[in-house]
Amino acid sequence: MALGWFQRLKQGLAKTSSKLTDGVQGVFTGKRRLDDDALEELEEVLIASDLGPATAAKLTAELARTRFDKEVDAQEVRRALAGSVAEILAPVAAPLQAGADPAKKPHVVLVVGVNGSGKTTTIGKLAHQLREQGKSVMLCAGDTFRAAAIEQLQIWGERTGAKVIARATGADAAGLAFDAYKQAQEEGVDVLLIDTAGRLHNKKDLMEELSKILRVLRKLDEATPHDVVMVLDATVGQNALQQVQTFRELVSVSGLVVTKLDGTAKAGVLVALAEKIGLPVHAIGVGETAEDLRPFKAEDFANSLMGVAD
Repeated sequence: MALGWFQRLKQGLAKTSSKLTDGVQGVFTGKRRLDDDALEELEEVLIASDLGPATAAKLTAELARTRFDKEVDAQEVRRALAGSVAEILAPVAAPLQAGADPAKKPHVVLVVGVNGSGKTTTIGKLAHQLREQGKSVMLCAGDTFRAAAIEQLQIWGERTGAKVIARATGADAAGLAFDAYKQAQEEGVDVLLIDTAGRLHNKKDLMEELSKILRVLRKLDEATPHDVVMVLDATVGQNALQQVQTFRELVSVSGLVVTKLDGTAKAGVLVALAEKIGLPVHAIGVGETAEDLRPFKAEDFANSLMGVAD
């Protein structure tokens, strides 16, 4: 029997969840008075799970506000933390609305992020979901430096029935984006998803390339791209914050997709991202298949993170 999304999410977050729940259990074995020492130990557990110092301090302060000097147990603490985490996450949970507005046709989504973050795969999964919603989709293989990225996108195109616009390795990415946009316009395509390079070690070249893509798209329509979605690999933990800041300098990131949450005990970084950066989180990925990328829901994530049953 196929697992429901909440069960898949729980499985996907199991590494982080067990680290957190074991940590909380270690602080609160049986009932314990919530004093300064207990709060300090709890804060360390939260920081160790990549929620970040600011978020950890906020969560423990909220717990102290309602329960300081009272006897509490691990389950009560986890439930309270799940509620507080859901409150932090709720304002950023926002599904991607690509193709919803007929005035934006094609709806252009520029997808950015460092190489290895799962950009190309995420584009394929988004294409799959949009096709399931009955939308026509075109893919632009704009990471022209990596032959593997071009091939990967072509495979996703075949799988999803989405047309792929590609050139030889090393071709001009901006020229390719321009051609893809014109073709998507001519063919009345609902959504155009544009892949990009992510070579952060050469930031100047990357900045120039992304700026050029934006310039050529805006020659055709000043409102494009309608979304700039950054794909983040959760396994990098707190480095994700730095990656977002860097890409915001290069291009106006409008939302995030967080991938590979199943491969790490650092899924707490998503809470740190919501707290510190506050960009919309459109979707999260907890596995390899297209069904393992889903719109982000704050309460489901918070409950799964803290090992609280739905």
